[in-house]
Amino acid sequence: MEAVLAHLRDAIERGAYAVGDKLPSEAELCRTLEISRPVLREALRALQTMGLTVSKTGKGTFVVASTVEDPTFGDYAASDLLEVRRHVEIPVAGYAALRRTPENLDHLAHLLDRMERETDTTAWVAMDTLFHLAVAEAAQNPVFRRVIEEIRDALARQSAFLNELGGRREQSNREHRAIVEALIDGSEIDAVDAMSHHLDRVETTLTDIVRSPRTSTTTEGGPAA
Repeated sequence: MEAVLAHLRDAIERGAYAVGDKLPSEAELCRTLEISRPVLREALRALQTMGLTVSKTGKGTFVVASTVEDPTFGDYAASDLLEVRRHVEIPVAGYAALRRTPENLDHLAHLLDRMERETDTTAWVAMDTLFHLAVAEAAQNPVFRRVIEEIRDALARQSAFLNELGGRREQSNREHRAIVEALIDGSEIDAVDAMSHHLDRVETTLTDIVRSPRTSTTTEGGPAA
């Protein structure tokens, strides 16, 4: 999927498909690139998330931008989502370190253990959002949980995007482990630092994806090998 995405993104950024152009049909792209339809559809969804295309039911996929600027996850732009996460989740982690209950810690430890064993990306992404909800719950303020609930779909979409294109899963597991250890220790400072580091890495990976299309070995007739 990454190779197909890189190929299509490169074609758009080089002007092979200009703004306003319609991409070839799914059947034609599958035949030309010699790929399956599920792989193509994943790549097309990623293009849309990046803001390069828009899909119109019954009409096809159209190019709407020639460069990637600010990906969109659900109803929210990545920059807006990250700004809110920094203002909410970092202090929430500090409150959670001071207020967490044994039940909160047990729930988080169980989730983390499952995430570290999970190999299916879809299942892992679902647990990733549950993890951040659980940290909010540990802060013992229902408003914090409501805020995370509001952005839950966007968090899941962002998580899936970063895992598919940035290989974030193992790194995220280590960062989540650091957050839980800080909560267990009851250290507000360590919890704030761990969550800050986690969101820093999210931003760095997202920036790398946006700025660095993987087109180094794109061929004339198909995607990079």
